[in-house]
Amino acid sequence: MTAAPLSIVIPTLNAMPRLADCLASLVAGLGAGLIRDVVVVDAGSTDQSAELALDMGCHVLQLGPEGRGRGRQLAAGAKVAKGDWLLFLHGDSIPLEGWIGACEAHMAHRPDQAAYFRLQFDSQERSAKRIAFWANWRARLLGLPYGDQGLLISRSLYEAVGGYLELALMEDVALVKKLGKSRLGPLNAGVETSAERYRRGGWWYVPLRNLSLLTAYLCGVSPDRLKGWYR
Repeated sequence: MTAAPLSIVIPTLNAMPRLADCLASLVAGLGAGLIRDVVVVDAGSTDQSAELALDMGCHVLQLGPEGRGRGRQLAAGAKVAKGDWLLFLHGDSIPLEGWIGACEAHMAHRPDQAAYFRLQFDSQERSAKRIAFWANWRARLLGLPYGDQGLLISRSLYEAVGGYLELALMEDVALVKKLGKSRLGPLNAGVETSAERYRRGGWWYVPLRNLSLLTAYLCGVSPDRLKGWYR
């Protein structure tokens, strides 16, 4: 019997309660024979994130507080994942209807490309829709999807470009830059992510801060320095 092809890697840090919905959305992928394993890489959560993941049958890799940083977590998860394909997914993101077929189609027909989901938020506010619109535009036109859009990539391509770097920030941008626009494409499915950080930080401030950080990174400012600005 052929092993399921896909490993899902999820970095977590106090990801409840959205993590519960994220993991529940993946159950259908197990039933469809798509998912081989789900690797949750926890960086010292003080909530029930790690316990929930264990209860739901995930492989939980606990790095502790010293392992914080999505770049480090994603790289560690990829090393222990068993699948020939990897789907990197944030713990507050939920793949929407049709995601299984979209992933299967991509794996069958575009093995030389990575792919990302169409972004939307768990909010009907106009500001949320505006941010999602520009995020999807940026991904398509510039080849710069962020990590909250997920990333589906074959292990061979992931390893060929050097995988995720253990950066303090911008690990997602660093990887898609190495891939280049020609090796990236959209999946015909969406992902719903939490808008909580925009509600807390401001619908205008957070996107402008992120754009400033991206611009600084592309101009050569180090991720370690950017991390201080991010806080």
